[in-house]
Amino acid sequence: MARKRFDDSSCSVARALNEVGDWWSLLVVLHAMYGTRRFVDFQQELGIARNILCDRLARLVDNEVLKKVEVGEHGSRFEYRLTDKGRDLFPIVIALRQWGDKWNPAPDQAPLDLRDRETGRTIPRVEVQDADGNPLTVRDVFVPNGDDASRVSVGKKKTG
Repeated sequence: MARKRFDDSSCSVARALNEVGDWWSLLVVLHAMYGTRRFVDFQQELGIARNILCDRLARLVDNEVLKKVEVGEHGSRFEYRLTDKGRDLFPIVIALRQWGDKWNPAPDQAPLDLRDRETGRTIPRVEVQDADGNPLTVRDVFVPNGDDASRVSVGKKKTG
C-alpha cells in the first residue's frame, strides 16, 4: 500500500509532515543541527542504511530543508547544510526532545543539558504563549469563525 501524500492538504501540519515527518528525516535534521555535514558522518552517527540515507537526504534537499554544497575538487565531495527553512525546525526539534525527555526518558542518562551559548543558562521549555507571554494549552485556543472553523475543533474557548 502506497503512503498517502499531503502536498495539496489544507492542513499545514499534514503538509509539514509530508516534508520532514518520518523519523529518519528528523534525525538527519537533528544531526545537521549538531554540525554533521558529510554523508559518511550521518551514516556512522545514525547507523542508517546507505539507501535510506540517500533517499532522506535527497528528499530534504528537494524540499529545501538542506542544501547540497560541493566542497571537493571537481565535485568529488559534498556536504549537506541546513537552509533557513531547515534552521526554522529548531524549536520543533527542541520541543520534541523536551516532550521525549518528559514522557519517554532514557533510563540510564539525564536529559540533554542544552544551554544558551551567550549566557550559559539552561533554555526554558518550549511553549505556546498568548500575546502577553502567558502559557497556553490546547484547551485555551480556538479557531475563529471562517473557513477553518467548519473543519477544525481545537479546544474550548478561553472564558474571562
